[in-house]
Amino acid sequence: MKAVILAGGKGTRAKPFTDHFPKAMIPVHGRPLVSYIVNYLSSSKIISEIIIVADISGLGGQIKHYFAKSPKKITFLQDSSSGTAGDLLHLRNTVKNEPFVLWFVDNLGAINLKKMHQTFVRQNSIACIATRQFRKEETGFAKVEKNKVTEFIEKPFIRLPDCECTGIYILSGKILDLIKKSKPKKNLNLSYDILQGLSKKRLVSSFDIGKTPWTDVESPAILERKTDTIKKIIRQMNHSA
Repeated sequence: MKAVILAGGKGTRAKPFTDHFPKAMIPVHGRPLVSYIVNYLSSSKIISEIIIVADISGLGGQIKHYFAKSPKKITFLQDSSSGTAGDLLHLRNTVKNEPFVLWFVDNLGAINLKKMHQTFVRQNSIACIATRQFRKEETGFAKVEKNKVTEFIEKPFIRLPDCECTGIYILSGKILDLIKKSKPKKNLNLSYDILQGLSKKRLVSSFDIGKTPWTDVESPAILERKTDTIKKIIRQMNHSA
């Protein structure tokens, strides 16, 4: 199965860094963010090839240059700045009708791709999304009764009322035909313009990652705030796939 890393986008939340570098190149403990994802995917027994979709003709060319001497099998495709769904149309001749992993480059987490694929197959899905319902809070909580604090709770795991999407998917190759047939739009969003309709038909499944740590690396500031979590995630990504 092929794995696609979507590394386009303007990275507006990461400015001013992304005025000069693509978000995929945000430094994480001395290495670009995208390198951890590439290493994790390439170590997985179910992944045969990695495809990176980015603005290769612009700042995204830095990603291609970084991996120029890498022994890993990586294909680079120019994005079209047409949204998270529109950019996937480049894949029609590459992934054909086979399922593929889609990984948004600003997400880090040691997601068990083998088990996720089993869920995708078992649920007869067109799409499977890695989700989580438990989140470790960054701040402490307090129980309050009648304006009196009765207990302090240090950075607990909380159960979310709705599942949080991690930006990591397994998609059927059929999704590309659905995108092509959809109403033309300048920015076609994968979740809202494509998967929303499929979810109404119960064709989108969820793979719950439990309490596996995951984070959205939206900016360098996030890395500073979540240093301990990032270190834990990197250790897990270095030892499992």
